[in-house]
Amino acid sequence: MELLSKEEAWQLFLDIVGHGVSSVPNLNPIVQDIVKECAHLPLAIVIVAGSLKGNVDRDEWKTALEELRACAKGPYDMGNTVMQKLKLSFGRLKDKKLQECLLYCALYPEDSVIRREDLIKYLIDEGIIEGMDSRRAEVGKGHSMLNKLENACLLEGSSNKFGYKCVKMHDLVRDMALNITGTRYLVEAGIGSEDIPENQKWIEDLIMVSLMCNRISDIPSNASPKCPMLSTLILRNNKLLEEIPDCFFMYMKNLNILDLSYTNIKILPTAISHLMNLTALLLRGCKRLEHVPSLAKVRALRRLDCWRTGIEEVPQGLEMLVNLRYLNLQTKLLKRIPDGVLPKLSHLQHLSLPRYFSRTLKVNVEELASLRKLETFEAMFHDVRHFNSFVKSMEGREMISIYMLHVGFHYFQKFYRCNRGVILTHCILGENVAGNYCPLLLPQGIQILHIMNCVLASLCRSFASLKDAIDLRFCILSECHEMEYVLYSSSFTVSILQRLEELELDRLWNLRALVRRDTFASWLLPIGTFSSLKKLSVIDCPNLKSLFVPALLSHLQNLEEIKVHKCEQMVHLIAARSDCEDHDNANEACVVVGEISVSLPKLRLLRLWGLPELKSISNCEEADLVVDSLEEILVLKCPNLKRIDHLFGNEPLGDRPASLQKIKVEKNWWESLEWGHSNSRDLLQPLCKFQV
Repeated sequence: MELLSKEEAWQLFLDIVGHGVSSVPNLNPIVQDIVKECAHLPLAIVIVAGSLKGNVDRDEWKTALEELRACAKGPYDMGNTVMQKLKLSFGRLKDKKLQECLLYCALYPEDSVIRREDLIKYLIDEGIIEGMDSRRAEVGKGHSMLNKLENACLLEGSSNKFGYKCVKMHDLVRDMALNITGTRYLVEAGIGSEDIPENQKWIEDLIMVSLMCNRISDIPSNASPKCPMLSTLILRNNKLLEEIPDCFFMYMKNLNILDLSYTNIKILPTAISHLMNLTALLLRGCKRLEHVPSLAKVRALRRLDCWRTGIEEVPQGLEMLVNLRYLNLQTKLLKRIPDGVLPKLSHLQHLSLPRYFSRTLKVNVEELASLRKLETFEAMFHDVRHFNSFVKSMEGREMISIYMLHVGFHYFQKFYRCNRGVILTHCILGENVAGNYCPLLLPQGIQILHIMNCVLASLCRSFASLKDAIDLRFCILSECHEMEYVLYSSSFTVSILQRLEELELDRLWNLRALVRRDTFASWLLPIGTFSSLKKLSVIDCPNLKSLFVPALLSHLQNLEEIKVHKCEQMVHLIAARSDCEDHDNANEACVVVGEISVSLPKLRLLRLWGLPELKSISNCEEADLVVDSLEEILVLKCPNLKRIDHLFGNEPLGDRPASLQKIKVEKNWWESLEWGHSNSRDLLQPLCKFQV
């Protein structure tokens, strides 16, 4: 570990603890002594400073200094010095639950990026987050605890590739945690083991065992560890593990948490039926698992996770689990939930039922409505009528704060970044279409609306309840081939369109325009329409000839990304007012305002691909197109597009646009471009990445 200079150590300490401490009367000398005691070691400085952040009490600082000096006595060893400093900071947490939370992170493999949501579920299972009035409150408490550990620099904030918030634990902090737990924890996680630990490691006072993320494929048929105090056993992510002998759990009567997620296990040992103290049984991602033994006696169970298992029936005795708070039955093959089971699970806070593939499982809406403590709910409804019934049952209930509701059968699974969504497939949503019109109700707080392969005329006219969807952030319309216009100008609901952040139009084969003006008088768009829109994607809409008119662009001042792919008849991305204006046709797809602007000041990304008829990005002469923030341009398979330099104005470029970083184009197309000014090509070409 490289040491810091005196000045670097001082600066690092102040950066973390706050520069204000150096100006507190009579405190500065103590601060300097504490920095000195950290021996110029970066990690020690970070951890000690984190433990004192926000504290200006002189006595507290003096106590910390004395503790540091006490732990520094004895022979100097860099590793030992850091370890002592870490233990000191651990002790200074002064909150047993925070300490337990930190120690729990050590159960994960070294260098793990730990998703906060998953970790908090464990903390709730373990009772580290003690029972509160709602699961939402427990999750909030969990985030608060992790924030405190991050602020104390004992955990590091991070995120995974999907954007989920995570935490990481420094190797030395993990070593410190395992050093503190001693023989009570057996942690051999992520070390590539092919066998379970040897018998002598399974001592009687073990309370936690983590063997996650290994290559364990077999547990000997006579293995029966004598661990009567064992509370937690984690075998998740041993993808080669196929079987566990019954005798393995013989002396684990105190087991609370059993995690077999992402193993290859096919049959669970019947001994699980007799683990009377079990509070969490986690079988997530056990795709080969076909049967769960009776759980009738496991009445302490609070979390049961069968996500993506191969079970076709709910576990026998499920109705006896009156303490169950969390139930995930989101599997492909589940055929039915026996009548009368769900109402007996009256304490359920989280319920996930099949959302994909299930043609046969039918949800009893009345039984769902009886779950008055439900906060998180995911399920598929077979038709709009049953969906509406459930939405009506949600009215006046503030408890359901997270939901993902599907209507109609479908095969796809899409990643959504929000917590409240409705996904509609193969539904009739139009105005009296085929005489089967059924007005669809949208639940309160909806953030995502995804409509796929449905019959509807337009967005606003098919959803009377859309006017109340003031939190709608993402809208996806795909394979709705009857749709000619997304919106009608007389149907604008400002409350929705002001907050919409992403709009995706995919395979709308008859789409003619985004907006249709359906009366001659409806010239003006309400102020704020589309004012929050950041991303617009238009894919495979073959009848769309232009995307914008100047009046519409004037509302898109926060637009950051435009993606247009495979729109075979598109001629202009931005059509001139004269191209779409027809005073004799009240149904013309054009909306205008008095003051015209075609500036897109926040546009960062422009992707145009597979547009064979595209002649220009803008055919508008009323005003210059200005895109001062553009960072990336992609133009592929647009052979008739001849100019792009006017994106940066009509004046000669004095220098390369400051924000522009990358241009992805075909080399032959680039060579054929026309340029308004001779220097533009030379300035832009160094940014080109030519596609084959």
